Amino acid sequence: MQAFSVMFYRQVLRFFRARARVVAMIVNPLIWLLFFGLGWSRVFQSPMARMIFGGVDYLTFLAPGIFAMTLFSQSFIGGVSVIWDKQFGFLKEILVAPAPRSASIAGRIVGDATLVTLQGLVVLLLTFPLAHALRPAGLLPSLFLGFLMALAFAGLGTALALKMESLEGFQMFMMILILPLTFLSGAIYPIAAMPGWMQALAYANPLTYAVDGARHYLVGEAAARFSLALDWGLLLLLGLGFLLLAVLAFRRATLEG
Repeated sequence: MQAFSVMFYRQVLRFFRARARVVAMIVNPLIWLLFFGLGWSRVFQSPMARMIFGGVDYLTFLAPGIFAMTLFSQSFIGGVSVIWDKQFGFLKEILVAPAPRSASIAGRIVGDATLVTLQGLVVLLLTFPLAHALRPAGLLPSLFLGFLMALAFAGLGTALALKMESLEGFQMFMMILILPLTFLSGAIYPIAAMPGWMQALAYANPLTYAVDGARHYLVGEAAARFSLALDWGLLLLLGLGFLLLAVLAFRRATLEG
């Protein structure tokens, strides 16, 4: 447990020392909410539009999507720090340290997921004054659901970064992956409004179930598409699965890469 705790603490310390990352955590979601959400909410003011968005205004519909998008992108970005550590030698020190590799990488991933969940909390607290129809009672369960998603994508990002050497290559891959998954998650527009082939891809998208679960809690069942049991079950499975994938990848890692 000592290796787990040390790596967990290191990730927390690194985050709060990176002031630019803390500022970006607040500014990026606000840009989406203010310039995208408020702008389009004026367009979708008709009763018919509210029916499409589950009986609520567009900004309220969008808010859980922004929450999930923030957690998704920030948790996946954690893989960048893995490549940095590979380039500057810290990862080699961990590999030769007399500590269990599984505990070391698990502490790192859980630390990243915890920090990302705290970012999600800040995003939601900033969102409630703008989207008045959001349910405050849904805040806590949404955060627990968001933690599972952050754990899944932090594990996936770490596993991929362990196989890559180029920081630019990982960032390019990350951008290619983030945009399609975001648009296919139902975060910005309902899945029911997508063409059939897009809906099929949306159902295979893990982010879809995080957005759906957050809408269940923050907006209401009418705005969601799946059951909470499905949302929780898939995210729990993915969270544990990708964490295990990263642990296995780190166990097999060598000093050369």
